[in-house]
Amino acid sequence: MMASFGHGTRRHPRTRGRTWSRSGPDRATLGIIGTICAVAGFFVLGIILGPVAIVCGWLAMGRSWTGSRSVPALVALVLGAIDTLLAVIFLAGATTSGYSMF
Repeated sequence: MMASFGHGTRRHPRTRGRTWSRSGPDRATLGIIGTICAVAGFFVLGIILGPVAIVCGWLAMGRSWTGSRSVPALVALVLGAIDTLLAVIFLAGATTSGYSMF
């Protein structure tokens, strides 16, 4: 039978296209996007851009702390955490009672 033309599925049962989708952004791009979001979050919308930077940095690191880490991914994760913390502190300070003012 020449149905498979010598290319059986015993060696590689999963084809290359089915292993995982390559249509999304790669890790280096996610690290750069996360770093940009973290830096921009210090100026505008820190409560939104901070967690976005954390998620992008975590995904760029491969969702684990072990292994080699890229610098933009680590920068995005750390700056995103700082950015989120500062935004929460700012929001908590903005909602205090007005008795101490003036």
